[in-house]
Amino acid sequence: MNLWAISDLHIGQHNNRTALLSVENRPDDWLILAGDVGDSEAHLADAFKLLCPRFAKLIWVPGNHELWATKTGSSAAARGEARYLSLVALARSFSVLTPEDPYQIWPGSNPPIVIAPLFTLYDYTFRPDAVAAGDVLEWAAADGIMSADELLLDPAPFSDRVAWCASRVAHTTARLAAIPSNYISILVNHYPLEQSHAVLPRVPRFSPWCGTKLTSSWHLRFRAMAVVYGHLHIPRAFNQDGVMFHEVSLGYPGQWDPDSSLDSRIRKIL
Repeated sequence: MNLWAISDLHIGQHNNRTALLSVENRPDDWLILAGDVGDSEAHLADAFKLLCPRFAKLIWVPGNHELWATKTGSSAAARGEARYLSLVALARSFSVLTPEDPYQIWPGSNPPIVIAPLFTLYDYTFRPDAVAAGDVLEWAAADGIMSADELLLDPAPFSDRVAWCASRVAHTTARLAAIPSNYISILVNHYPLEQSHAVLPRVPRFSPWCGTKLTSSWHLRFRAMAVVYGHLHIPRAFNQDGVMFHEVSLGYPGQWDPDSSLDSRIRKIL
């Protein structure tokens, strides 16, 4: 029995959607989907339909793309927190675990290993200390960088994404703090938990949309043996403080080798 992980499948991209068919059946194993499966409820449902029969259990956390709402007028999709909760309901209809469900214990683990899917968002604090909060968008735009989230990720009913992030972090902190002290954890988030991990050499000023300093040192505070994340489209695995960190994104066509199967990009965590 193994625990696998991948993120940023972006199945709205034709090549990625086609490549998803290469995922092998692993009927005894669990799979983490660490966000940005696609850009719509339909994309998410299609991925669940394909992957649920191939794995014993799926665990999903939302990325920013899944939270986008692009329709307007009478056909407007749910936005903000309502959209997130609608995606949670969709996942539950496939028996997929979400950040709103009880944390699962990895079978047979001793000490118990809790797998904790998280949804924390970002608050623009992954920026240089010299850049004031009110100047962060102008600072990024000076280098030609702007996230589509600014148009498509509605924070309703919160005043802004900073407030939504603060609420999510407070909610998540309380849940993680309730894990018994003799348990260890695997933390799963779409965004990196540490600012030092949000390094994007080609687009360095995209970092403000990559996480929050409020999650700093969670891997130590909540006794993690591993942290799984995506979003950066720079897959890697490394050890810090005795904890394994896994950036497990696939990315857009052109960011991964089409001559290798998507299945080969799924990372074994346990």
